[in-house]
Amino acid sequence: MTSISFKRHRFPPEIIQNSVWLYARFTLSFRDVEDVLAERGIDVSNETVRRWFLKFGRLIAGNLRRSGPRASTRWHLDEMVVKIRGRRYWLWRAVDDEGEVLDFLVQPRRCAKSARRLLRKLLKKQGYAPTRITTDKLKSYVVAIREEGLSAVHDQGLRANNRAENSHQPVRRRERKQQRFKSPGSAQRFLSIHAAVYNAFYVQRHLLSRRIFKVFRAETLAVWNQSWLAA
Repeated sequence: MTSISFKRHRFPPEIIQNSVWLYARFTLSFRDVEDVLAERGIDVSNETVRRWFLKFGRLIAGNLRRSGPRASTRWHLDEMVVKIRGRRYWLWRAVDDEGEVLDFLVQPRRCAKSARRLLRKLLKKQGYAPTRITTDKLKSYVVAIREEGLSAVHDQGLRANNRAENSHQPVRRRERKQQRFKSPGSAQRFLSIHAAVYNAFYVQRHLLSRRIFKVFRAETLAVWNQSWLAA
């Protein structure tokens, strides 16, 4: 893991870590986090919370990704529309069959070139080729898979891609809370951090008993605490 230094910061690392965790883990605004901290007797402005998130969120997210298990070889690809400053962009996303976010890409167009960029980014980041790719019936995916020379089974069946469709819901909630993303770059930065934290705490709660869920939560919080410890 990358060592994170909190030198020259007036507040203890525990407060900074808790602020980043609150904003990334829950659907809160920076002002909401400010109010939560104020209730605990901590006087921090929303602008300070924003700067903490941008500075330390990326480092913590990188540590979480490196400490996480290897993703499944069955990928689900999908795209959703996001409006940024009145202009329509496409958020291309990839998740595995267990709902873990693999990667995403904000692009101005919904075309084969954008789909191929997503696939290239996925292959480079994951380091292995998938055995099955599930998409909707967008022809851009067919072209991108063929041009990348992938031999994975391509599934475009009815409702086969519900896993990817459902994975858009957390992003939509954050988009509404932020009153839309401000730029493609800021959307990419925020979603990169959000995806890492989401993967760390994501669990199909309805499939677990209370006892097993408590063990999972304790282990996840332990991993989170290890990801931000200062050098």
